[in-house]
Amino acid sequence: MKKWWETCLVAFSMYSRIPVPQVAWNDENMKYAVCAFPLIGLVIGFLEWIWSAVAAHAAFSPSLRAAVLVVIPILVTGGIHLDGLLDTADAEASHLDRERRLEIMEDSCSGAFAIICCGAYLLLFFGVFSQLPHERMPQLLMVFLISRSLSGYALLKFDKAKESGLLKTFSDAAMNYRASRILTGFLAGAALVLILTAPGPGFAACIAAGLCFFIYRRRSYKIYGGITGDLAGAFLCLTELAMAFCLAVF
Repeated sequence: MKKWWETCLVAFSMYSRIPVPQVAWNDENMKYAVCAFPLIGLVIGFLEWIWSAVAAHAAFSPSLRAAVLVVIPILVTGGIHLDGLLDTADAEASHLDRERRLEIMEDSCSGAFAIICCGAYLLLFFGVFSQLPHERMPQLLMVFLISRSLSGYALLKFDKAKESGLLKTFSDAAMNYRASRILTGFLAGAALVLILTAPGPGFAACIAAGLCFFIYRRRSYKIYGGITGDLAGAFLCLTELAMAFCLAVF
């Protein structure tokens, strides 16, 4: 029990800004840290649900409700995944070779394409949340769980573009076989809940997630020779947007 608790603390200290007790990162508590990654999605989903309920009860405007829904994931994660999306946007827009793109991703400065991408992404999510009714909040919770389960599974199974970095560190430390089974369980359970509670939108959202996962692997291998932390962040952001879009419009 202590080991699982420390594993959760490692995951939350890395992938969120939620204050948690600090523990040493060692081989034991990092074996299943990737399995605790979806739990952060559950926290985000519950906070979104609570805020939506408050907004509905207080009769807040749809724009205020949507704006806070957009901001909550960024506050919880510290923008770590959005940062990956923006670094990827700059690299993709460069149309340069693999090595140069990887260098652009590591550059701490944001280029024009990153800023444009950030504005477009936040605007689209604002529009999606403006359209998403409060009754869809349980399904939205599953979206944050599925995106992180897929991201964790990719971390375990996909080739890495670099031999260094936090993504590589977590991948090397993970108990690959058991961790992948746990993440598969999370993924199957969340997808089942999504489809059973909202058959049409839920099925569409699952298809969207599958397409994003396929494109993520295909493009990462073709252009970069594997995945990086920034590509993983971009995948997570775009998958959540695509799934939420399906829930809002179907």
